[in-house]
Amino acid sequence: MKSVVAFSTLSLLAGAEAAETVLGAYIFHRHGDRTPKALAPTNLTTLGYEEVYRSGQYYNSRYITGDNRIKGINKEIVKLSQLSVSSPVDNVLQSSAMGFLQGLYPPVQTVQTLSNGSDVSAPLSGYQLIPVNTIATGAGSEDSGWLQDASSCANAKTSSNNYFESAEYQNTLKATNDFYSSLVPVVNATLTADQVSFKNAYVVYDLINVAEIHNSSIPSSDLLTNSTLHQLLTLANTHEYGLAYNASDDMRAIAGMQLAGEILSYMNSTITSKGAKKLGIQFGAYATALSFFGLVDLPKTSSDFTGVIDYASSLVFELVTDADVSSGFPATSDLSVRFLFHNGTASNASQPTAYPLFGGSSETVSWNDFQTNLNKFAVSNSEQWCTKCGNSTGTCAAYASNGGAASTQQKSSHGISPAIGGVIGAMVTLAVVLGSLAAFMLLGGFRLVSKKHLAGAGDAAAANGEKVVAKA
Repeated sequence: MKSVVAFSTLSLLAGAEAAETVLGAYIFHRHGDRTPKALAPTNLTTLGYEEVYRSGQYYNSRYITGDNRIKGINKEIVKLSQLSVSSPVDNVLQSSAMGFLQGLYPPVQTVQTLSNGSDVSAPLSGYQLIPVNTIATGAGSEDSGWLQDASSCANAKTSSNNYFESAEYQNTLKATNDFYSSLVPVVNATLTADQVSFKNAYVVYDLINVAEIHNSSIPSSDLLTNSTLHQLLTLANTHEYGLAYNASDDMRAIAGMQLAGEILSYMNSTITSKGAKKLGIQFGAYATALSFFGLVDLPKTSSDFTGVIDYASSLVFELVTDADVSSGFPATSDLSVRFLFHNGTASNASQPTAYPLFGGSSETVSWNDFQTNLNKFAVSNSEQWCTKCGNSTGTCAAYASNGGAASTQQKSSHGISPAIGGVIGAMVTLAVVLGSLAAFMLLGGFRLVSKKHLAGAGDAAAANGEKVVAKA
């Protein structure tokens, strides 16, 4: 009798699970194995290509063809309107995205008959062409040794730099000086002795980690004991999380804030399109994941969320419902979101695990609560970004003139903002220049001549570029 009751309970649980429908999903994915940052420009390795390809195969089995298939998504031939794929402008990240997509939607041989009766077969055995859109967040991040090098957010740079002034950082820097000095013989072909310190904890770890994976021999390899390798990783984790998130100074988590905005934007499009937008995929750097983990209180669930995620790791957000979907897309009150994470390449043998968000205990959170909590810090548009970052030039100039980003910047001692002061200064300078020119022409006997009278006259134009340099 006992076994019958147990069997009945299992049947009910299976039925409840089967009743759930996945309406859409958003995946944030780290790149695969790459060459070290210390030897920039970085490149995706063959191993890295294979890692993201296998991950793509897993998500094909989960969301395209398997039991958790997203409702209505095309099984074999991709329908581009159902998919949105993005990546920063970065060799490793863009290449990783393309490798992932090859696994997500593998080749399907198609033959097209033309009007003249001839047949044309798709190249590369039917390789499916899926565009990867580019985004500004994290451009060039895999060539940068410091998290905010790829960011133009002024306040985020300041916030991250505050970590270098903290007692935690200064104490660790001093306490680990001998440890890092002992490793100079291992890396001195690439890094100078003064670069081998906690200040460059991730760069040192990254260089040695890549060598451990790929090199048949490493200088002074006897120094790289398991204990030493573990300490290198632990220190790199501490260093990078300190730069990526701080609860009392969270502007350094701007990348996580932008990711939150992008997740909300795509999942809202899934809802407003009644499920026509089905799967959003973004490739990005570990820094973005670390920032996001801090913002949604995942370290309260596990301290593992304060460490650098492995190559090809994935963060997944599923939009699900237990409501009847046979008559149409459910109401927002019937929608929930589940967060899953897998450290490293996901597979059917090692699948992503669900974790509670926002310090809660449930593996799912209602759509309304999910949206409310993310909106507390999400950056969803340019004006929000400019205001939070304190930027007032370039694209941000439009918002600064409306009291946006400029309102966060300090005024001069006379109550004039830098933007207004700059305009006044420019006008004064122009008046002085014109006055001097008039005097010069009057005293020197020069006169103005129309360009029509100048034979061989040509126009010249020069474009000014801006390069942001951040201290590390």
